[in-house]
Amino acid sequence: MRIGQYETADGKSWCGVKATEETVINLSEAGAAAGIDIPRLSTDLLANWQWRRKVELAVEYAEETGTGVYDADNVDRLPPVTNPEKVVCVGLNYRDHAEEGDNPIPDEPVLFSKFPTSVSGPESTIRWDPELTQKVDYEAELVVVIGRETRRVSREAALDHVAGYLVGNDVSARDLQHGDGQWVRGKSLDSFAPIGPEIVTTDEVEDPHDLDIWAEVNGERVQDSTTANLIFGIDELVSFCSQAFTLKPGDLIFTGTPPGVGLYREPPVLLEDGDSVTIGISDIGELTNSCAYL
Repeated sequence: MRIGQYETADGKSWCGVKATEETVINLSEAGAAAGIDIPRLSTDLLANWQWRRKVELAVEYAEETGTGVYDADNVDRLPPVTNPEKVVCVGLNYRDHAEEGDNPIPDEPVLFSKFPTSVSGPESTIRWDPELTQKVDYEAELVVVIGRETRRVSREAALDHVAGYLVGNDVSARDLQHGDGQWVRGKSLDSFAPIGPEIVTTDEVEDPHDLDIWAEVNGERVQDSTTANLIFGIDELVSFCSQAFTLKPGDLIFTGTPPGVGLYREPPVLLEDGDSVTIGISDIGELTNSCAYL
């Protein structure tokens, strides 16, 4: 399944399933007609008992009756997760990315966070004040969406706690990141965590450690790698995080970026007003965002 969040012209937002390239299903509307209570927010949905089965039943009812089926061109796409409790990020998780910045290869995952207010969606605009930062960079990343409350889980059981995957862009204000001596401010400006286009559930991803990942700026390929190059895999990251803190349904884990980020290119390729950035991951989709100064 591909689960997103959408908004209709009446201003109502809801959690839905992408049924075809042309249609999406309003799960709350279809579920209500079928006698199934489905929340409007994806975080509430993922916290719901037997959410997968409830979604399947709502989709089946919608496909049979037409209830809750909308033309994809008539709805706006929102971030697939709008209110995560936590946005956890992993630094230096591709060996060649660590090496391009002359950083040592980590012995265990390097964690930092982005504030949830940095989350934005597909086709939204990455915005910043040029008087605050002048070195804004892209980072293509596979994002894990937690599907069950998770605490002290083993590596062997970790993937059972994952709902699915997203494409993400860990946008970074490099001058703030490096000037502060820690990364939170430079990573957490509003709009600096675009995600999308939909949550692809784990049953549709054969191997999250064998996905092509890439980034383009204004149509030029600037990152091109594979998640096979991750130093720490999804199972290890989920387990590692859960040893320190509880992961909740809807929490996001940005798993790290491959080499080719703008700061370390020759010459540097930093984002500017009017630029377009597309992040792509095979089997997951593409995420495109424009850039603009405040």
